[in-house]
Amino acid sequence: MATPKLSQRPRVLVVGGGYLGLYVAKSLQKKVRVHGGIVTLVDPLPYMTYQPFLPEVMGGSIEPRHITVPHARHLRQTELVQGKVTGIDHASKTATVEGVDGESFEIPYQDVVLAAGAITKTFPIPGLAQAGIGVKRVEEAVWIRDHVQERIQFADNTTDVEARKRALRCIVVGGGFNGVETISELQDAARVQAEQCQNITPADLDFQLVEAMPKIMPEVKPETAEWVVEHLRSRGINVRLQTSLGDATDQHLKLTSMANDDTKGQVIDEFDVDTLIWTAGVMANPMVRNTDFNIEPRGRVVVDAKLRTLDADGNVIEGAWAAGDVAATPDLTGHGLPDNTCVPNAQHAVRQSKVLANNLYATRYGVGEVADYKHESLGAVAGLGYGKGVAKLVKYPLTGFLAWAAHRGYHGLAIPTVERKVRVFSGWINQAIAGRDVSGMRNLQQPHADFVDAATPKKKPAAK
Repeated sequence: MATPKLSQRPRVLVVGGGYLGLYVAKSLQKKVRVHGGIVTLVDPLPYMTYQPFLPEVMGGSIEPRHITVPHARHLRQTELVQGKVTGIDHASKTATVEGVDGESFEIPYQDVVLAAGAITKTFPIPGLAQAGIGVKRVEEAVWIRDHVQERIQFADNTTDVEARKRALRCIVVGGGFNGVETISELQDAARVQAEQCQNITPADLDFQLVEAMPKIMPEVKPETAEWVVEHLRSRGINVRLQTSLGDATDQHLKLTSMANDDTKGQVIDEFDVDTLIWTAGVMANPMVRNTDFNIEPRGRVVVDAKLRTLDADGNVIEGAWAAGDVAATPDLTGHGLPDNTCVPNAQHAVRQSKVLANNLYATRYGVGEVADYKHESLGAVAGLGYGKGVAKLVKYPLTGFLAWAAHRGYHGLAIPTVERKVRVFSGWINQAIAGRDVSGMRNLQQPHADFVDAATPKKKPAAK
């Protein structure tokens, strides 16, 4: 691919099209155009994914495309470039972009917004890359949904006892919100599928949640986390606290103890598995290390409360902004991470986008005032399967159906654009009437396999 045709107007370059990038571009595209400039958004994907709904995609409650927001449809006045930024030289105000065909080109800018988000954080565990899969992309959620359902159907048909156990075993590593929601939704859907089988029952399912710490879901109070553990165990999910994954070579897992006793570091269980899902944390997109910005120890860009990037001496860098998961944004409420920065979540990213867009516009064009970002967390909500949930709304914990309703209500309203809200809510109404469709699709990774087989000349059998 040759260098795309780019506008020659002064450019606000938005790096990343997730929550932050989408909202910043949407807020600025018309305003910047009035002043003779243009907003350019660069992202490898042509859509933004609303990640809190990934577990519901895996559980069959939401259609995958409904949790994506197409850039082209909602950023009509933004210049869209499909590719990934591999480096930024702010001294010359130039970004290097790798296109979808692997060819690189440069994009000049006047202002840059670092909104590249986070990627899955992994550890050097043997075999993990080959055996596991993350939960950051809608493509991963679709694959997991279809894979788990296919394995249940396989187990229903096989007479191999060991193969059946392996097929019905699903391991989720990571006991944060993402891991708990993932295993809850998957197991809930798997039970529905197992009830329709001839030779297996829901009791045959083996779902295990592996967490290295003595507590899951650090965002909620200890008593609420304990309730979630008991709830999951009552459903047949094996919650293994103070346990880590030590090896996953050839999909043979070895679990090691993290307890502070004589067993620490020892292998406490090992088995084969067909489904290994990794949700043990995220990290700032490492792309920011290929820039001349000031990066703190956790790999995030250093910014002030106004979301302006700062150099090593604490001075504001003109024309450079950052927020979301890729920025170490000061938390002025004092309720953030131990280093007094904002927790990397969608709640902050969406609100930071509005402050960043207003501050950039005020700084560049002198319209409006520059303000600090400060947001008191509204709490946290999590779905634990259909009709089940847990939540902390401000200071008040909720469990069960009310928490599930709060989860759906909050995220249903938070997903960007009215059009996507309508699709999600109408899907839930359809589900309430017609029931949940948990069936998976086959061969999505190789959809042309049957055609290739049909189009390949067959050899005639040898004459006897």
